[in-house]
Amino acid sequence: MTQPAPTTGHALAEEATGGSSGGKAEKGSGGESTGTVIVAGAVNLAIAVAKLVGGLISHSSAMLSEAAHSLADTVTEVLLFVALKRGNRAADARHPFGYGRETYFWAFIASLCTFGVGAGFSIYQGVTTILGGEEQGSPTISYIVLAVSFVLEGGSLVKAVRQVRGEAKEHGTTSRRYLQHTTDTTIKAVTFEDSAALVGLVLAALGLFLEQMTGDPVWDGIAAILIGLLLILVAGVLAQANVSLLIGQSLPGTTQQELKDELAGMDLVDDVPFLLTSVIGPGQVIVSAKVDFADSATVADIERAADEAERRLVARHPGVRYVFLDPTPGNGKARFRAPEAGELE
Repeated sequence: MTQPAPTTGHALAEEATGGSSGGKAEKGSGGESTGTVIVAGAVNLAIAVAKLVGGLISHSSAMLSEAAHSLADTVTEVLLFVALKRGNRAADARHPFGYGRETYFWAFIASLCTFGVGAGFSIYQGVTTILGGEEQGSPTISYIVLAVSFVLEGGSLVKAVRQVRGEAKEHGTTSRRYLQHTTDTTIKAVTFEDSAALVGLVLAALGLFLEQMTGDPVWDGIAAILIGLLLILVAGVLAQANVSLLIGQSLPGTTQQELKDELAGMDLVDDVPFLLTSVIGPGQVIVSAKVDFADSATVADIERAADEAERRLVARHPGVRYVFLDPTPGNGKARFRAPEAGELE
């Protein structure tokens, strides 16, 4: 017995279904995420130009690495904007569950951009400077650019953090757990990248300062390499999160057990042999379960119980969008068994 639940907002039913799908959450997550991405993208583009000018004047590899960092972040924001727009398209006959997972595809491409453009260029610049050295220009303009960039990046991060805290408070969890489990990878990407940007600015300033004090360009090169390694770390974390969601991530075991217990506790339900969940987009989850109904239950009873199960799961876990129940005998023959190696070949 299956019925689609109405599209509702994101939830942290498992501290993990944060995202946008409609209703109140569409405004809170979809609209806010879009605004956060646009602000971050505009800020990063302006900062990239300023850092490039500062790097060319000061002959600083760390500054040029930061310029590449900001450029990569700008491209990332463009891709995240595409992800939000394409992922929010309505379901159609060809894609009956919607396009939510396309969000994760574009977000994954964005993480590759951070890895390739930002990290690759930064490490190259750092190694080149360490091996070949470079005469230092005036660092004054670079310090000014770094200071202004820190203020702008900090403002962008504050906006992202406010959104994260608001969403976390709404769903009764901490900001850290929200970022760890949310399926809204756009806000996760902006928060991580803005945080990395502030750390990168500090590294660039430290490299400039040490080079100025010692006259040794090695410090500038080391700063550039550290910026590159920082970007690799951020890109790796975001790529891993997006790949997991793209191929169909389940909810955490504790949440699945809660859903299973709720179904098992209903009238006319003797047992729930197994239950499966799958994230199909930001804040959108499918719940599928085999249910052993009481032998005395009629077809009409099962239909009413299925409707009640849908209403209950959607009300308590707003991230649940579709509920699929399969009546199954209680003799154990229909219980789920994962395929063993070689059985799918």
